[in-house]
Amino acid sequence: MSTSAIVMLIVSIGLVWGGLALAILRLRKHPEQPEEEA
Repeated sequence: MSTSAIVMLIVSIGLVWGGLALAILRLRKHPEQPEEEA
């Protein structure tokens, strides 16, 4: 694989895992309120 392909791979993996980590941290600080069914 070329150098640019490896760099793009690392960036995309970082975006996915970084977004997942941010979502988990955000849910820990502000847990979703369970919706009450009427």
